[in-house]
Amino acid sequence: MRDNPNAVMLFAAGFGTRMGELTRDTPKPLLKVAGKTLLDRTLELTTVIAAERTIVNAHYHHQKVAEHLKGTGVQVSIELPDILETGGGLRNALPLLGDGPVFTSNTDAVWHGPNPFEMLRDAWRPDDMDALLLCLPKENAIGHKGTGDFVLNEVGQIRRGPGVVYSGVQILKTGGLADIAETSFSLNVLWDKMCASGRLYGLTYPGKWCDVGSPEGLQLAEGLLEAKDV
Repeated sequence: MRDNPNAVMLFAAGFGTRMGELTRDTPKPLLKVAGKTLLDRTLELTTVIAAERTIVNAHYHHQKVAEHLKGTGVQVSIELPDILETGGGLRNALPLLGDGPVFTSNTDAVWHGPNPFEMLRDAWRPDDMDALLLCLPKENAIGHKGTGDFVLNEVGQIRRGPGVVYSGVQILKTGGLADIAETSFSLNVLWDKMCASGRLYGLTYPGKWCDVGSPEGLQLAEGLLEAKDV
């Protein structure tokens, strides 16, 4: 089994209910921010790591996701009849991803700063880590509501608690998915096992990130992109 990730899983199967009418006929990853879909923005960020395989899962309006990706070389893992959540969705896509560690990413955020995938790749230590999660200080997580997800110690090991915010991007070893009995489950189940063994790590992102989970988030994201020095 390889130690370094060369496959990417992008999560695009959710219903986007917080978006209201905007997602009645359109899956959230195909909503546009400053003229470009959220999914395409995420795919562009992944090009820096030159992954061998990129997989996008789909459930809600899965036909539109598949049509959007037609001809790109990106494969679609369709979840039917039920949505499988992040853990179940990742396990369902393993035949396409292969057996090594993978990058996973949500598709409902925009970034202002270094490439998040490149940062994770450069910080990955497979001898010590079963997962490396990219996190942000709360003040840099635009549009996020809450007290934070994790606390990092001095060497980057993670425990649960109010603190930094998980960005939705990580490198993860997938072997532990086989031991989970449920069909539909969150990756939190696997993270908790990794945390208990001291092999769940976090990396702090130095830039800003915007959660595009609501109509307000779309406006905040466009503001963040307009503020870019490009």
